[in-house]
Amino acid sequence: MTEQSHLVLCVDDELIGLKVRKILLERAGYRVLTAPDGSAGLDIFSREPVEAVVLDYSMPGMNGGEVATKMRLTKPHIPILLLSAYMGLSSEVLSTVDLYMTKGEGPPVLLQKLSSLLQPSSDA
Repeated sequence: MTEQSHLVLCVDDELIGLKVRKILLERAGYRVLTAPDGSAGLDIFSREPVEAVVLDYSMPGMNGGEVATKMRLTKPHIPILLLSAYMGLSSEVLSTVDLYMTKGEGPPVLLQKLSSLLQPSSDA
């Protein structure tokens, strides 16, 4: 369990994946807000004291790269973990996020990467 429960925003148009991720993160001690698309994600991001974002890349309307770019304009210090089913996203997209992982890497990797984003970095 995390000592203080961080508020994490998960954005994904795949509702089953979103639900599973919410349960996984809540079990790990996080508080979780969810959004089914980029514009809803941006709305929640602007209103809530979100401490990290888990963002799907492939969504209708606005992809994760576009959402991340807009998030950076309002709260540039909030870490963003980009999830994708695809390998090899462009360096332009990857430069807007803190970490990237493929969905196939699984829950333990997601928890480890999210935790590393929320730790004050000692190995900088």
